[in-house]
Amino acid sequence: MRIVRFVTTSDGGSRFEELDIPFLQPYEDEFGNTYHLTRDFAASGVIVDLPHGLNQDWHVAPSRQIVVVLCGRLEVETTDGEVRRWGPGDMFMADDPNGKGHRTRVIEGPAKLVFLRLGDDFDPTEWTRRGP
Repeated sequence: MRIVRFVTTSDGGSRFEELDIPFLQPYEDEFGNTYHLTRDFAASGVIVDLPHGLNQDWHVAPSRQIVVVLCGRLEVETTDGEVRRWGPGDMFMADDPNGKGHRTRVIEGPAKLVFLRLGDDFDPTEWTRRGP
């Protein structure tokens, strides 16, 4: 599964990058079904309700977090001028807690989002690693 992550660049700006999340861990449920899981990660969650028309100028993510859009539509702009949009069922990782950050606009709303706040020890490289 691929998700977009926005990160702080070495010059204090921000940019998008794509992560490929592998589902390497098989799990068998009590009915004999096997499905696959990603690697574990620690997170705490909160649901956020953003009003239609919200327009945040440059800001950093309040914490490193995975964001899942439940309803509404929003767009995020990075300092390199790239803009991406997400709607219901989409997911991205806000990982720019330093620097200039990004801009966020709710273009259809209200937008309800799940913020999965990641632990300080979360390592995207480890999460996306293939193999044991």
